[in-house]
Amino acid sequence: MLFKDLSREVLMRPLSRNEVLGMLLKLTIFGAATYYSITWVLDAMDPTSKQKSRAKKRAQQLMKRIGVEGVKLTEYEMNIASQLVDPQSMKVTWRDIAGLDEVVNELQDTVILPFQKRHLLTGSKLFQPPKGVLLFGPPGCGKTMIAKATAKASGCKFINLQPSTLTDMWYGESQKLTSAVFSLAIKLQPCIIFIDEIDSFLRNRSSMDHEATAMMKAQFMSLWDGLETSVTTQVMVMGATNRPQDVDPAILRRMPTTFYVGLPKTRQRQDILRLILEGESLSNAINLKEIAEKTDGYSGSDLWELCRDAAMYRVRDYVRKEQMRQIAQQDSQEEERPVDEERLRPVTQRDLLFGLDKMKESKQATAFTLPIVSEVPLD
Repeated sequence: MLFKDLSREVLMRPLSRNEVLGMLLKLTIFGAATYYSITWVLDAMDPTSKQKSRAKKRAQQLMKRIGVEGVKLTEYEMNIASQLVDPQSMKVTWRDIAGLDEVVNELQDTVILPFQKRHLLTGSKLFQPPKGVLLFGPPGCGKTMIAKATAKASGCKFINLQPSTLTDMWYGESQKLTSAVFSLAIKLQPCIIFIDEIDSFLRNRSSMDHEATAMMKAQFMSLWDGLETSVTTQVMVMGATNRPQDVDPAILRRMPTTFYVGLPKTRQRQDILRLILEGESLSNAINLKEIAEKTDGYSGSDLWELCRDAAMYRVRDYVRKEQMRQIAQQDSQEEERPVDEERLRPVTQRDLLFGLDKMKESKQATAFTLPIVSEVPLD
């Protein structure tokens, strides 16, 4: 009978983990279950139990690697700690970002400087990092790279928050995980919480939102505002999006510092091409200015793909010549050898132009893509 009661309760309303545990404990009175069977049932009912176990192990390894010791974390904070980023593992630095000097300089002065030089004005209420920073602009222009470089250079603990981490099948658990994001950040401060594609998580609220989602958003904003109650708290939320119009106005209000990362201009495209091709074998006749002038409206990601295609053309020519050589020697069964870089020709202007033609065809085929974000700054 009690099994039927449990099934009916689950169907009628959402239950928290503790409520389910209490109902199962009733079964032990009648000898229908033991403590171990209760634990097994709860784990069996939770499809994410293995994922949580792996997240806990990952969190312990990350905290040890980044030097966090003597900090006692709750079960929920441990789940969030699995999203910590080890600065030593980040390969992106400011030198890897070209064409965004103005944005990078302002970001260093506005965001990183207050973190690194806090000791200079410990009693100041104003010399502190902003509560929130928003990077917005068209896709493929370097927003995520800026976030990675910030994680590397800031010297702060960096939480790369995935919204999926905050979702849980048990009623009320998502709110506890949301609370753990900020409690963990405060314990590890100075700390930056980064949310990529923030519009998908904190988008405009409406009456159509699911109850759990609406509560999670409300609690996130409430806790975010609560950080300002202490002047010494050094926790900042950084978000990136290519659809700022979809972000809730209350979230935008909490992000007073905004950076527009737009499509690169001619000079910036030339700098990006030079950075991408750095270290590659290039022909002396390469003219990057010509390529930069012909790529109006291209993002940094587009330019990377263009250069990748250009580099592949010389490998393709090498492979074809090797195949012709084998045919001429009637030795088609010869094992394939590693590429001889001395016999591999350099990248030429023609390769880049071929890559440009291929990119143009690709862009024409996907002309239905989303419109480019306006350069009008956010209020």
